[in-house]
Amino acid sequence: MENAVYINNLHAVLPNRPVSNKEMEVVLGEVGGQRSRAKPVILRSNQIKTRYYAIDPETGEYNYTNASLAADAVRGLFNQQGAQLEQLDCLVASTSMADQIMPNHGVMVHGELKNPSLEVISTAGICLCGITALKYAYLNVKAGESQHSAVVASELASNVMHSRNFNAESEHKVAMLNQKPEIAFEKDFLRWMLSDGAGAALLSNKANDHGLSLRIDWIDVTSYADQLEACMYAGAEKVNGKLKSWTRFDSQEREQHSILSVKQDVKLLNENIVKYTVEDALSKIVQKRGIKASDYDFFLPHYSSGYFRERLFDGLCNIDFQIPYDKWFTNLTKKGNTGSASIFIMLDELFKSGQLADGQTLLCYVPESGRFSSAFMQLTVINK
Repeated sequence: MENAVYINNLHAVLPNRPVSNKEMEVVLGEVGGQRSRAKPVILRSNQIKTRYYAIDPETGEYNYTNASLAADAVRGLFNQQGAQLEQLDCLVASTSMADQIMPNHGVMVHGELKNPSLEVISTAGICLCGITALKYAYLNVKAGESQHSAVVASELASNVMHSRNFNAESEHKVAMLNQKPEIAFEKDFLRWMLSDGAGAALLSNKANDHGLSLRIDWIDVTSYADQLEACMYAGAEKVNGKLKSWTRFDSQEREQHSILSVKQDVKLLNENIVKYTVEDALSKIVQKRGIKASDYDFFLPHYSSGYFRERLFDGLCNIDFQIPYDKWFTNLTKKGNTGSASIFIMLDELFKSGQLADGQTLLCYVPESGRFSSAFMQLTVINK
């Protein structure tokens, strides 16, 4: 018999103090000693007002690693009586870019936690790897293989957004007599879009004896890599629509072209993100699950920019799945775009907001532009 699976607690960690739009370039640094001309335009479009970085704003030094940030989020799950870190039998950790290439991120988080030996899994990806980590833990508990699983998604985007990563490219362009040695827009675009944070969830096969739990009803994940080329990528250069790996460049080329930076094909993103990750993906789920828009009390959409808010709404309308804005819950403007951690950071805030009541149903949406993927998840509120 399959187990029901519940989220018993959530916890988010946002490092240091919030950073305003005016402070961003001070914290991340100017590339080549020049202010970004793209930054004001991008910030007006994404509508993010504050975000967080794992960089001490006073010293300019990092005071977190990706693994330590994730570990702090997991520790924060155990602030209620009865739940203990030592009881975990499964840890699933995800991130877009770990502190190192090897070993995997999950074991590094386990090393930070130092809790007793247990099953450790890492999931890879970009925005979607947090929800795929959650699905692994969900299925593990559902099958009876785990009694207490912790899931954590964390991002330290500032690691690759800092100006030091682009200075060699800027200097190379000066040497090539370029009068305006600015980094390419597909790189600069993301410097003002992404930020740092971690979110964790504690799963078991029993609802909390008192207070709130969230029952996971289903999680559906779909990839469109068979139809679309890579859109957001790192550690590669796009050549004729295909990715050329960083391993195919020598060390000088990697520096001069910022090969390890994160890049976004903005045109490809704009043309396809709603069509595939909303309209196509959700239409298939409607047929599979028999759901309708009126089923939901809250809609938690992860979108990278306020620019996509109306386009997402239009996409829902196009497939007759209109969810009014008064049911939407997002904290993008004040907590930033934290990639794979965003859905956990949203859920944590809603879970602790006092707005949830027994029997309410939540629909969560997480798209990924890496090579275009989509996830939807349904949760039901249990309040004892």
